[in-house]
Amino acid sequence: MPQPDDKTSTGDLPAPLLALAERFGVVPDFWGFGGEKKTVSQETLVAVLAALGVDASTPERAALALEHAEDEEWRRTLPPVVVLREGTTRRVPVHVADGDAVEVWLELDPEAGGGRRDVEQVDHYVPPRTVDGRAVGRATVEVPDGVPLGWHTLVASSGGTTARATVVVTPARLELPHGIGDRRGWGFMAQLYSVRSERSWGVGDLADLREIAWMSARRAGADFLLINPLHAAEPLPPLSPSPYLPTSRRFVNPLYLRVEDIPETAYLPVAERSLIEWQAEVARPLSADPGPIDRDTVWEAKRVALDVVFAAPRSRARELAFETFRREQGKGLEDFALWCAMHEHFAGRAWPDGADDRGSDVVRRLRADLADRITFYCWLQWVADEQLAAAQRAAVEGGMRLGIMHDLAVGVHPEGADAWSMRDVLAQGVSVGAPPDMYNQQGQDWSQPPWRPDALARAAYAPYRDMLRTVLRHAGAIRIDHVIGLFRLWWIPQGHGAQDGAYVRYDHEALIGILALEAHRAGAVVIGEDLGVFEPWVRDYLTERGVLGTSVLWFEREDDAPMPPERYRRLALATVTTHDLPPTAGYLALEHVDLRDRLGLLSESVEQVRDAARSERDQMLGVLAQRGLVGAEASERQVVEALHRLVMASPAVLVGVSLADAVGERRAQNQPGTDQEYPNWRVPLADSAQRLVTVDELFDNPRLRSLVAALRG
Repeated sequence: MPQPDDKTSTGDLPAPLLALAERFGVVPDFWGFGGEKKTVSQETLVAVLAALGVDASTPERAALALEHAEDEEWRRTLPPVVVLREGTTRRVPVHVADGDAVEVWLELDPEAGGGRRDVEQVDHYVPPRTVDGRAVGRATVEVPDGVPLGWHTLVASSGGTTARATVVVTPARLELPHGIGDRRGWGFMAQLYSVRSERSWGVGDLADLREIAWMSARRAGADFLLINPLHAAEPLPPLSPSPYLPTSRRFVNPLYLRVEDIPETAYLPVAERSLIEWQAEVARPLSADPGPIDRDTVWEAKRVALDVVFAAPRSRARELAFETFRREQGKGLEDFALWCAMHEHFAGRAWPDGADDRGSDVVRRLRADLADRITFYCWLQWVADEQLAAAQRAAVEGGMRLGIMHDLAVGVHPEGADAWSMRDVLAQGVSVGAPPDMYNQQGQDWSQPPWRPDALARAAYAPYRDMLRTVLRHAGAIRIDHVIGLFRLWWIPQGHGAQDGAYVRYDHEALIGILALEAHRAGAVVIGEDLGVFEPWVRDYLTERGVLGTSVLWFEREDDAPMPPERYRRLALATVTTHDLPPTAGYLALEHVDLRDRLGLLSESVEQVRDAARSERDQMLGVLAQRGLVGAEASERQVVEALHRLVMASPAVLVGVSLADAVGERRAQNQPGTDQEYPNWRVPLADSAQRLVTVDELFDNPRLRSLVAALRG
């Protein structure tokens, strides 16, 4: 089949529109899931370009916009950002008044040793250009090789003016740390909120995370613990249950805090301590409730308790630590906390005019009026950061080579904190989704605003960098959901169906390079979730940069049969299942077919779908039998263990084991294509008999111990 980069006819689209689309990375055609080439409509191209700040509504305006775009780089002395790999050089244009001399040098990142390095001009003549009525000349300088990894500043001085640009030197390849490349690592995969203890308040929390991580290392020999995204949710109920639709990807959901582990809690007077106990009495019993997880009740109780602890005095050392954290996290934290405080302040009421603009007089007044609540929401992030640090420390001290593996969602809620505070780098009037495929023939609209690639570059990728740094602060690894989104995303204009979108390309060299740089500095492994539709060269590129891929047993097929695990990629996280599939016990019993039938999600007859699922299962059971991994009368437990042993036969450097598989859970955490029809992301961890499994008894669970023995054997 031809690949998306192949040049084919784009019908009757006007030439200026096509030229604009190419300049801004908007792809005017794509391959449908049936193998046919499809052309994006003119209406969609115009709408997507409008979301990029480009008026292409008529051929004349498109031609004018193209001319303006060509002049734009000449208006800047330096480009806003230059991203290059270590050990390479990069030529950079410098624009000054025609005939003027220019001096250029590099100021090195203090974290890379600091200092200054001269930058030489190269002999590369480019004719001057008349822009806005003045003659502009172009000099060309070369950033030399040997510049260390880091965030540097290129400075150009000419005619009494000085311009600056960010220069990011990224690793050529992100190497595997902690000896993982020499000896495979394995670990558990958990939906943290679902794994509760007798002490947690109805939701698995960061103290539970600490205990699971330490016990996984000590009792099971695990090297990592992959958890769902811990991104921030709404500050007031109702809370979105999906960890993949957060209000902010940079900051943490305080729902996961263990109130009693905040040091000031221990020193509260009796009356205040009683207030906390009263709230705990409301929430703790929910940990024994087998029904859907009730985040709203839990957060109502925790929020009251956290307000009490926040009001307690802190020691001078603790106060200094809080102030230091707040200063280090900077404006991003302050804006996030302000949004939370505003959300609380207006609670259910319409926001006043101007409140959506961070620079408005209304917001400036609110920043002053809500100062105490802003401090409260900053404090929540500080204590969450402390508890995350404790969890990672326990994981490593327990013996894990990686520790906690965090998960980065693909986007954010369109009305959340990031959408409010990052309006200058998030596209307006469009959302992210996916074109039609064989599973969803209308396409998918995820309702999330995408990064604007041009605006992100103008911001020198600082919002992206800051998000990565915060998530990586206490991580041994990070999983990037839908990593293809760092290469291209399907943009859907508002008012259009998901099928009426277009792909917008991103500077993947910059985005992957910066990801590698920040992971290198954090000493973390990066895993890209590269499932689904993607361009074939993407996997090769990720491997070249040292980013691990994802191999799921049920999806690895060739010649209409299961692929032998020996043929899996080495640089990958290999698993039997994923959070978008039912646990393996349920999958083997074809319960996912029955569920989709009950929910009305099948586009074919239930008999056809069940026959296809049964055939897939029987093929896999045949592979297990051929390899001598199961006998003729194998039990469900034995089959699940055999499937994991099959994955262990792969060369993958990391292998993940779902906690749901380890205890025999059958219910799916998420049923794609549903909202309220199924309790997505609200299913507490239970065994095959639907008895709750708590943190306290997890590592004495017979099925878990048997599976671990099979893996280690």
